[in-house]
Amino acid sequence: MAAGMDFSPPFTVIDGYSKDNNGSAGENENANNVDNTKQMTSGKPPRHLSVMRQCGSTTRLLAATDLAMDVGVVNKTSSDEKSEFLPVLRSGSCAEIGPKQYMEDEHICIDNLTDHLGTAADFPVPGAFYGVFDGHGGTDAALYVRANILRFIVEDSHFPICVEKAIKSAFVRADYAFADNSSLDISSGTTALTALIFGRNLIIANAGDCRAVLGRRGRAIEMSKDHKPNCTSERLRIEKLGGVVYDGYLNGQLSVARALGDWHMKSPKGSACPLSAEPELQETLLTEDDEFLIMGCDGLWDVMSSQGAVTVARKELMLHNDPERCSRELVREALKRNTCDNLTVIVICFSPDPPPRIEMPPSRVRRSISAEGLNVLKGVLDGN
Repeated sequence: MAAGMDFSPPFTVIDGYSKDNNGSAGENENANNVDNTKQMTSGKPPRHLSVMRQCGSTTRLLAATDLAMDVGVVNKTSSDEKSEFLPVLRSGSCAEIGPKQYMEDEHICIDNLTDHLGTAADFPVPGAFYGVFDGHGGTDAALYVRANILRFIVEDSHFPICVEKAIKSAFVRADYAFADNSSLDISSGTTALTALIFGRNLIIANAGDCRAVLGRRGRAIEMSKDHKPNCTSERLRIEKLGGVVYDGYLNGQLSVARALGDWHMKSPKGSACPLSAEPELQETLLTEDDEFLIMGCDGLWDVMSSQGAVTVARKELMLHNDPERCSRELVREALKRNTCDNLTVIVICFSPDPPPRIEMPPSRVRRSISAEGLNVLKGVLDGN
């Protein structure tokens, strides 16, 4: 497992607070209406001072929007309060061979990119990088991509101005570089799921059937799509490029529609082919409601739903607040449910504190039954 690395998005909005709101005055030459007044509203200081000290090098601010006016008092909206949030990152992982004969999964957890890449790296704010790589047909592809994908991202000409383009380009370049390495078995392949965090920006890139799921106050938010050959959009893409899907397998051979490696199934470099190495990206701005991220290979998701995994993870974190123990519990639960594959799980927490207990407000709706309805119900029951 690699050590930590640090990125920060120049394009990303990070610390938000209400800016001054200056009232406008009409530029009327008549001296009767020259009332130039300015209404000043300043944002509250950050509530999480310790978090702000740790992440004090953030460089962008999120402009406040839709300030609420109530009896002449300007109140911050909930989105403004959340804009003060900066994640404090910590992670844990677990990988098990499961019932398979060989372990072909690889993963990487880097909680601090600055420490990993060195202070010479030109990143505006601290960041983190995580990845899960589910190999098949051998371990060469998964090992190569795990060791090199981050380097391809940060060395790309689009980085850090356009991180999304840099990530897409890095996946394809890693695939080509793997094909050119004569010492490796280029018929081996791997799926690739990565998470890059800059301040509050979370960017998920996925090629294959690993999955990233965000835990948002107990609710599961899927941050990636499984690239299965029988998925409608993937099937259309495959067939348009001359491929076929047979019994859920791409060209009757591979159970994923996107992967790096597998060069025995690909066209010459630079030409489109049914098996694609290009990832799909999804981005979100983290808030206080976002508690953790689960990244896992298909060995987890074959036997557990996204919501089920978030429920298990949240319960574990509330008990011990340890992301590594949490990842072990998810792996253990998948093994109990008889998964048929290798298992790799990463849990990334965005706060030093455990998830809070969610209190459900008491219902204000009174539920009652009328005397007539009660008699009807009694008649039905008596008739049975």
